Amino acid sequence: MTDLLPATRDHGRAGTGIADTLRDEILRGIHPPGTRIRQEDLAARHTTSRIPVREALRILEAEGLVTLVANSGAWVSRLTLAECEELYLVRERIEPVLLGMSAPLLSPDDLDALDDLAARMENADAEDFLRHDREFHFATYAPARTVMLGDTVVGLWNRTHHYRRAFVAAARRGDAEEAAHVLERHIRRTRIELERHPEIFGDGAAVG
Repeated sequence: MTDLLPATRDHGRAGTGIADTLRDEILRGIHPPGTRIRQEDLAARHTTSRIPVREALRILEAEGLVTLVANSGAWVSRLTLAECEELYLVRERIEPVLLGMSAPLLSPDDLDALDDLAARMENADAEDFLRHDREFHFATYAPARTVMLGDTVVGLWNRTHHYRRAFVAAARRGDAEEAAHVLERHIRRTRIELERHPEIFGDGAAVG
C-alpha cells in the first residue's frame, strides 16, 4: 500500500498540471465549446499515462469546463440557449449575494487592484479583456468565506460569459447593496442579449 502513495501523488500533481494547461486553453478559446478532448492525445502531449489525464478531466468537469459522457469520451462543455438562459437566471440571484458578502471585506488595496484591472480592460483586446474581466470578478468575490457559494459561482462563470467594472465606484463607497444591484442588472442584460442571438449556440445538439 505505501509503495503506491508516491505514484498516486505523482499522478495527482501531473493531473493538476494537465488541468491547469487545458483550463487556460479552454478559457482562451483554443478549444471551443463542443470540442472533443481525446485522452490519448493529452497523454501523448504531456508524455504521461491516461491516469493523470483522467484526473485532469475530472477536475475540469467539476469546474464546469468539461463534460464527461460514460463510455463515450470528453468534450468542452457547451450550452443550448435554454441552458444558458437558466444559468444566467441563477447568476442573477446568487452573484449579488456573494458580492454582498465580499464587498464589505474589500480592503483599500483590493479596491486599488480592482481599479487597475478595470482600467486595463478599457483598452484591452478581446483576449486580454476576457482574462482581466475574469480576474476582476474573482478578486471581487475572493474575501468572502463560503461553504459552496464561491465554488458554485466559479462553475457558472466557467460555463457562461462575463461582465465589466460598473460597480467599482459603489464598492469604493462601501455600498455593497448598490454594487449588488448593479451586478444583477448587468447579468440580466447579458442574458437578454444572448437570448436575441440563438445562432451562437449552433444547433443545440446534445454532446456526444
